[in-house]
Amino acid sequence: MFEKKLYYIVLSLMTVLAPVAWGQDSNSRPPEHAIPADGPYLLYAPEGKMRIISVDTTGLLNDQTIDTLVAGYELPVVSHNGKHAFQVALHPVLRPAWKYRQSGKVLVLTDPHGNMDCLVSVLRGNGVINEQYGWVFGRNHLVIIGDVFDRGKDVIPIFWLIYKLEKEAQDAGGNVSFLLGNHETMVLAGDLRYAEKMYPALAKKLGMKYSELVGADTELGRWLATRNTMQLIGNDLYVHAGISQTLSDAIADIPRINEEVSRALFLTKNERSERSSLAKLLFGNDGPIWYRGMVRNDERYHPLYAGQLDLILQRFRVKRIFVGHTIVPNVRSFYQGKVWAVNVDNQENFEKVLSRGVLIIGKNTYVIGDKGVLGGVF
Repeated sequence: MFEKKLYYIVLSLMTVLAPVAWGQDSNSRPPEHAIPADGPYLLYAPEGKMRIISVDTTGLLNDQTIDTLVAGYELPVVSHNGKHAFQVALHPVLRPAWKYRQSGKVLVLTDPHGNMDCLVSVLRGNGVINEQYGWVFGRNHLVIIGDVFDRGKDVIPIFWLIYKLEKEAQDAGGNVSFLLGNHETMVLAGDLRYAEKMYPALAKKLGMKYSELVGADTELGRWLATRNTMQLIGNDLYVHAGISQTLSDAIADIPRINEEVSRALFLTKNERSERSSLAKLLFGNDGPIWYRGMVRNDERYHPLYAGQLDLILQRFRVKRIFVGHTIVPNVRSFYQGKVWAVNVDNQENFEKVLSRGVLIIGKNTYVIGDKGVLGGVF
C-alpha cells in the first residue's frame, strides 16, 4: 500500500515539475497567446508505452511518456478555464449494444459542442450527476445524440466526462449512450473548419496533426471507434441527423450501419467514398449523420413525407425517431409526434431558461430545461 501511494506521489510530481512551457521556464507566467487548459490526450506509443499530453490552467504544456499505469490510476481532467475538474479511470472499451429495453427514465440531449458549462448544468439540474461529477441517475439511461467536437473549448473534458459516466452508469445498472455525429466524423478525418483555434494550435506545437491526438491509437479514439451511429431504446430510434428514404431503401440493418461507420471513421472523405457504396451513403448528405429532411422542408434536403416516414418506422420496427444535428428554437416534434428534434442553441436556451432536451418516463415524454421538466406530456 505504501509503495502504491508513493508511486502516485512521484507520478504527480513528475506532471507538475516537468512541464514544457510555451518557450519559457515552468515558473514564469505564460504569454498572452497561451493555449487554454486542454486534455488529457492519452496516446498509445510503440512498445506498449503511453504518452499523456495536456495543457494546465497556467498555459503550460505537459508531455510525458510512461511505461505503464498502475491499476486504479486516474487521469486528472480540467475544463479550459479551471471551473470544472474531476478524475477519470480507464476502463475496457467495448461496443455498446445496438438495442436496449427502455429503462424507467431516458434523458435525451444532443450537440454539446465543447460547452462544458451548459452540459454540466443540464445534467445536474435533471439529477444525472452530482456536484462531484458522479453518476446519480441510478438504473436510468442518458442518451447524447452526437457532436461534442467543434465550436467550444471543452471538447476533450466533455468526452472524458461521458466516458467516465458510462462506466459509473453500468456499475449502477444504468446506461450512457453517446452516438456519433457529423462533427465527430469531420474532426477524425482531419476537417477542422469549425474547431476552436486552440486545438490546431496545440497540434502545431507538438508537430502533429490534431486528428492524431484523437486518432485510432489513442484512448478516446478507440472509444469513439466503438460508439454507435444508430441505436434503439424500447420503441424509439436515436440517430444524429435522420433517416432518409435512400438509407431506408439500402436494406442495411443497424448493426451493419454501426460497424461500417466505425471502420471508415478515421479515413479521409475520399477514402470513405472509395471504400464501399454503403460507406459513401452513410457519410453523405442522405446518411444518418448528415440528413436534415426529417426537420427541414427545403428541397435540397430531400424532405421526408408522412407516408415515407411511416414506412421507415415500420422498416426499423419503432414508433418514434429522435434526432439532433438541425437546430430548432425549442425542442419540438414533427409528423404528429413521430419525430423529435432535440438540438437547440444550448447557450442561448441556457440563458433564456428554454428547453434543452427530453425526458421519457414510461409512456410520457417531457421537455426539460436546466432545472428539470418545463412541462408538457406527449
